[in-house]
Amino acid sequence: MADEWPPAELDFDKPTIARAYDALLGGKDNFAADRALADQTAALIPGLRESAVENRKVLVRGVRYLAREAGMDQFLDLGSGLPTVENTHEVAQRENPDARVVYVDIDPLVSVHGRAILANNDATRVMVGDVRDPAAVLSDPVVDGFIDFSRPAVVMMVGMLHYLSPDVVDGVVAAYRDVLAPGSHLFMTSLVDTGLPQQQELARITRENLEEGWARTPAEIEAQFGDFELVEPGVTYTALWRPDGPVDPDNLAPGEQLGMAGVAIKLR
Repeated sequence: MADEWPPAELDFDKPTIARAYDALLGGKDNFAADRALADQTAALIPGLRESAVENRKVLVRGVRYLAREAGMDQFLDLGSGLPTVENTHEVAQRENPDARVVYVDIDPLVSVHGRAILANNDATRVMVGDVRDPAAVLSDPVVDGFIDFSRPAVVMMVGMLHYLSPDVVDGVVAAYRDVLAPGSHLFMTSLVDTGLPQQQELARITRENLEEGWARTPAEIEAQFGDFELVEPGVTYTALWRPDGPVDPDNLAPGEQLGMAGVAIKLR
């Protein structure tokens, strides 16, 4: 089954979140419908492609911080998308070769490519699953036992939070927070609503084409961390979250104003 191509579930005519994001990044694991959506949306939303790249950059910085400075060695990457350069496992295992990573995504193409790439990596797994069903994800044999939730772990929703609808987001995120032991971390990025019209316009286009997509205020994003303690600099634009070089917060490009990021630790 691992080498079945194309996967029986694959619909070439309907764009998916993972493949449309791959198209925005200039990847090759997408189809005409995904590229058409990416091109049409990028033409309407200034800086969209740059925002996708920035979201990938903050993933690298966040995982590097978590593995190097916070000492985390277990990562559950929810809504991981298609493999590209500088994936979670590459960054984490560069800091700690024994770090364990599980990727979870609903797109079957993620599993096909992920298993091929990770064939010789025993510390990394890929599963097809619906992030919106935490009980099923956490009890799946790919996750259960491989990630030891009795000790600190990281749950990641990088570029995933805005795909959780208002009626499920609180319960879904809380379920993942609740399974974590003290010392664990939650790492999330989201499409943000700070009053700029392109933010809600992007959310609208995303909902119309991918069924899910909500821009949330900084306060709404911060609320999803529950009683976890945010690490510096808190919830902020992705470009401002521990950047590798100087960034002028008063002169952000359009693409740098579409998303925010945050990392928080569970203290008790």
